[in-house]
Amino acid sequence: MDFSQLNKASAQSFNEQKALLKKLSKGQTVLCQHCEQPIQLDLTAAKGTKGSAHCAKGCTHIELDLM
Repeated sequence: MDFSQLNKASAQSFNEQKALLKKLSKGQTVLCQHCEQPIQLDLTAAKGTKGSAHCAKGCTHIELDLM
Protein backbone atom coordinates (compact mmCIF):
# COMPACT_ATOMS: atom_id res chain seq x y z
CA MET A 1 0.00 0.00 0.00
CA ASP A 2 1.12 3.54 -0.78
CA PHE A 3 0.67 5.96 2.09
CA SER A 4 2.52 8.86 0.48
CA GLN A 5 -0.64 10.86 -0.32
CA LEU A 6 -2.00 10.37 3.19
CA ASN A 7 1.35 11.39 4.69
CA LYS A 8 1.44 14.54 2.52
CA ALA A 9 -2.11 15.52 3.52
CA SER A 10 -1.36 14.89 7.18
CA ALA A 11 1.84 16.96 7.05
CA GLN A 12 0.05 19.81 5.26
CA SER A 13 -2.74 19.83 7.85
CA PHE A 14 -0.22 19.85 10.71
CA ASN A 15 1.70 22.76 9.17
CA GLU A 16 -1.53 24.75 8.62
CA GLN A 17 -2.55 24.23 12.26
CA LYS A 18 0.93 25.18 13.48
CA ALA A 19 0.82 28.41 11.44
CA LEU A 20 -2.66 29.21 12.79
CA LEU A 21 -1.49 28.72 16.38
CA LYS A 22 1.55 30.94 15.79
CA LYS A 23 -0.69 33.75 14.54
CA LEU A 24 -3.07 33.37 17.47
CA SER A 25 -0.22 33.37 20.00
CA LYS A 26 1.05 36.64 18.51
CA GLY A 27 -2.38 38.20 19.11
CA GLN A 28 -3.42 38.29 15.46
CA THR A 29 -7.06 37.77 14.51
CA VAL A 30 -7.68 34.63 12.49
CA LEU A 31 -11.12 33.85 11.05
CA CYS A 32 -12.59 30.36 10.77
CA GLN A 33 -12.60 29.12 7.17
CA HIS A 34 -16.16 27.84 7.53
CA CYS A 35 -18.17 30.40 9.53
CA GLU A 36 -15.91 33.49 9.30
CA GLN A 37 -16.01 33.93 13.11
CA PRO A 38 -12.77 34.77 14.97
CA ILE A 39 -10.84 31.83 16.38
CA GLN A 40 -10.03 32.18 20.08
CA LEU A 41 -7.00 30.75 21.82
CA ASP A 42 -7.86 29.47 25.30
CA LEU A 43 -4.85 28.48 27.43
CA THR A 44 -6.51 28.69 30.84
CA ALA A 45 -6.02 24.95 31.38
CA ALA A 46 -9.26 24.71 33.35
CA LYS A 47 -9.61 21.16 32.03
CA GLY A 48 -6.32 19.99 33.47
CA THR A 49 -3.50 20.25 30.98
CA LYS A 50 -5.59 20.97 27.88
CA GLY A 51 -5.94 24.22 25.97
CA SER A 52 -7.86 24.89 22.79
CA ALA A 53 -8.24 27.07 19.74
CA HIS A 54 -11.85 27.28 18.60
CA CYS A 55 -14.45 29.44 16.88
CA ALA A 56 -17.80 30.38 18.46
CA LYS A 57 -19.76 27.83 16.41
CA GLY A 58 -17.30 25.00 17.04
CA CYS A 59 -16.56 24.15 13.41
CA THR A 60 -12.87 24.81 14.15
CA HIS A 61 -11.61 23.14 17.31
CA ILE A 62 -7.99 22.27 18.00
CA GLU A 63 -7.11 20.71 21.36
CA LEU A 64 -3.68 21.46 22.79
CA ASP A 65 -1.67 19.52 25.34
CA LEU A 66 -0.14 21.98 27.81
CA MET A 67 2.74 20.46 29.72
